[in-house]
Amino acid sequence: MSGKRMTMGLIVGNRGFFPDHLAKSGREEMLRVLQAAGIEVVALTPEESKYGAVETREESRRCADLFKRNRDRIDGVIVTLPNFGEERAIADTLRLADLHVPVLIQASPDDPTKMTIAARRDSFCGKMSTCNNLRQYGIPYSITTLHTESPDSPEFAKDLQWFAAVCRVVDGFHNLRVGAIGARPTAFNTVRYSEKILEAHGVSIETLDLSEVLGRIDRMKDSDDHAQAKLAAIKKYVDSAGVPAPALMKMAKLGAVVDQWMAATEVKISAVQCWTSIEENLGVVPCTIMSMMSNELLSSACEVDICGVLGMHALQLASGAPSALLDWNNNYGADPNKAVCFHCSNLPKHFFRSVKMDFQEIIAGTVGKENTFGTCVGLIKPEKMSFARFSTDDTAGKMRGYVGKGRFTDDPLNTFGGAGVVEIEQMQKLLRYICVNGFEHHVAANLSPDSGLIAAAVHEATTCYLGWDMYWHGGNDNNNNNDGNGAS
Repeated sequence: MSGKRMTMGLIVGNRGFFPDHLAKSGREEMLRVLQAAGIEVVALTPEESKYGAVETREESRRCADLFKRNRDRIDGVIVTLPNFGEERAIADTLRLADLHVPVLIQASPDDPTKMTIAARRDSFCGKMSTCNNLRQYGIPYSITTLHTESPDSPEFAKDLQWFAAVCRVVDGFHNLRVGAIGARPTAFNTVRYSEKILEAHGVSIETLDLSEVLGRIDRMKDSDDHAQAKLAAIKKYVDSAGVPAPALMKMAKLGAVVDQWMAATEVKISAVQCWTSIEENLGVVPCTIMSMMSNELLSSACEVDICGVLGMHALQLASGAPSALLDWNNNYGADPNKAVCFHCSNLPKHFFRSVKMDFQEIIAGTVGKENTFGTCVGLIKPEKMSFARFSTDDTAGKMRGYVGKGRFTDDPLNTFGGAGVVEIEQMQKLLRYICVNGFEHHVAANLSPDSGLIAAAVHEATTCYLGWDMYWHGGNDNNNNNDGNGAS
């Protein structure tokens, strides 16, 4: 997984009548582990509090002030309990700091051969008290896969990877601006959504009418520096042999206009009208331009599916790899756990075994082949995948969705567009859930060998910290906060 270097705030728990030398050694061990993982740490020093831990009210305030001074850097907070810990001091620190970032509670295990008063940790018990107090304070938190884990254990290494992904998703949805380029195609009632519900969850929609896009393209000369740079990027990105030069120039201008608008409006991701206004009025499909954006981690969905691109964004944030938007499109023979996922297509190059630019076979029948060049055609790589779908429940006034994992197979498939055969355990249960609950036909997908971890991270981020109602297919279906599934 990739992404920016993470910074974690560290709270070291300590309670004086337990062996406080454990706080000293526990802090040092956790710092070594985090730094070895490439994570920057903001923590009290032994000069600022006893062993750099938090026990008293004064130490809570001192740690909170430190966190507040580093607010713009801190992606999450790790609470480590080398002994029982002072639960009130931990909760007070988080309340005073008021960071609103994910919090992970870790407790170190006791050694059965070291259970005297001089060496016993009691972190097993202290973790419950810490979680109890955070619950009382209304502070959401996450817990490790095992109740106690040593910081240098493989279990904690996996949980740390998962928690970093949770932090990236939560941070990536903070003040997120999404571009809606064009109107929703009339035939796609399925992708309707509520801007107001999204706004209530901190997601803003910036609209751009296609008439403005087409007008800016019409005024742009072929010699424009931005258009020429985009044309060169298109030719470098995908094999466009056989595609007429005028069509490539139209795509380049479209890409340049969208890039400029997104930069000017601080839009991070986008959803674009395609069917069939761009084809009829510009004479190309926007697929390659959207594919390039998604491949550069600027997720872009077609048919103005705003909630679809949010699913792409969440998976991309968790994995650090590009996402795609696909149709749950066809059964695959009689196998109940397999289906064909398809789009026509704007899949990022990252998804393909091999890819070339071609015309869009479905729309060509309506608007003519010469007006539909620009699709990215190929088969999806056989690889593990995670999937997600978000939706605004407009009658209930809330966000909802589902998440899970599967794999793309190497089963033979002779079709057009971008497509692959996906295999998911208990897929009929998932399909029934989608239909019974009226979810859309689109699903976001992400390729990663850590697909289970990615799905778990998106579930934790959306349920525990964003407050959405989510179904985790194949995971823990408990929708309560703090379900503590770790990297399972």
